[in-house]
Amino acid sequence: MTAMAPERSQPDLSFLLDRSGHLLRTRMATALAEIGLTARMHCVLAHALGQERTQIQLAELGDMDKTTMVVTMDALEKAGLAERRPSSRDRRARIVAVTEEGARVAARSREIVDRVHREALDALAPDEREVFLRAMDRLIGGLLAESPPAPGAARRARQRQG
Repeated sequence: MTAMAPERSQPDLSFLLDRSGHLLRTRMATALAEIGLTARMHCVLAHALGQERTQIQLAELGDMDKTTMVVTMDALEKAGLAERRPSSRDRRARIVAVTEEGARVAARSREIVDRVHREALDALAPDEREVFLRAMDRLIGGLLAESPPAPGAARRARQRQG
C-alpha cells in the first residue's frame, strides 16, 4: 500500500526547486559532455577567461570545495584548456590562465549553456518568463540570499572511563 502525502496548505517549494534544479543540471551535464566538459569545468573556464583569478577565488565563484577545485583544474590542465601560472600582481599567488584552446572551448560551452537555459525557459510563455526570472532574482536576492548555518548533529557528552 502506498502512503498518501498529507494535504498541504502551501505548494512544496522545496520539491519544485530541487526537482527543477536536478533536471536542469542533468540536461546541462549531458549537453556539456558532448564537448568533453563538466559543468564545473565550464564554470572555471568562464570565470577565469580574461581575468586574473586564483583557484580559491574560482572555487568560491563556482561554489566548490578545495578538493573539487583541484580535481577540476587537474582535468582542465590535462585537456590543455587551462594552466596554473604565477600572478602578475602577487608573486606568491598562482592564477588560473585559460589557454587558446580553452578560450575556444569556453565560447562553445557558453553557447551550449545558453541553449540549455533557453530551451528550459521556452516551456514558458514570454510574459511568464519575465515574471519567473524576476521572481527568482527576488527570492535569491532576499530571504534565500544567504543560508543559515547548517545544524550540527547532536552529540552525546563524552563519558569518563572509570
